[in-house]
Amino acid sequence: MITLRSILFNTLFYANLILRMIFLSPIYFLLPRKKAYFIPKNWARSCHWLMEKIVGTTFEIEGLENIPKGGYILAPKHQSFWDTYALLPWLDDPVYILKRELMWIPLFGWYAMKQRMIPVNRGARGRIMAAVMERTKQEMLSGRQLIIYPEGTRRPPGAVPHYKYGIARIYRDLQVPVVPVVMHPGLFWPRTTTKRYPGHFKVRILQAIQPGLDPDTFFETLTGQLESASDALLIETARDNPHVPLPQTARKRIAELKGASSS
Repeated sequence: MITLRSILFNTLFYANLILRMIFLSPIYFLLPRKKAYFIPKNWARSCHWLMEKIVGTTFEIEGLENIPKGGYILAPKHQSFWDTYALLPWLDDPVYILKRELMWIPLFGWYAMKQRMIPVNRGARGRIMAAVMERTKQEMLSGRQLIIYPEGTRRPPGAVPHYKYGIARIYRDLQVPVVPVVMHPGLFWPRTTTKRYPGHFKVRILQAIQPGLDPDTFFETLTGQLESASDALLIETARDNPHVPLPQTARKRIAELKGASSS
């Protein structure tokens, strides 16, 4: 049954994305940029509805009161394609720094350009990265929310963390609050399989780290908070969803945490 539900969900998920892009493009590209954001946000809501009705997966968000007003950096743990779009309905005017190759995708790239997403060549250095940083500053001055995944790429639940120091430099240069976020959608939407699993999980938004720390102190604070909160939420999510198959990384990490608590 899980396999059939997964096939149906995956089919409708991508059909929903493509058809909305095609048929809503005239509205999207005629509207002012920020007003047009309601189309991607409604798409995200529709994806949540599909996942709940077809797969049986639901979620809740804790800590919405921790989101500041105006511009800030959102720094979530990154496990699944789910978390790339899931929080859009709760954000005012988010902006992403994207691989430039994504901007070349028909329709998707055009949508991203409309929202002034920031393309970057990951191999770039020097003046190119300085230009990206300057562009980011300009977007933040208008009160937008920059979404950055501190580990840079998707990591399976419980995996040994691999944080990139670049977020500390961005924090130093932008001088805005950073909001850590933990969640474990990778247990329900794994990155290495097409299967989708039913259950319920939480997205936990932590208190913002205010600007003004030196980069090293900020980096230690951010990574420490993310890992501590992620470990606690992993144990909670696995306990509340005993039917969900845990990847080896999650089983190993839970065993380590239980062993540490009993010693």
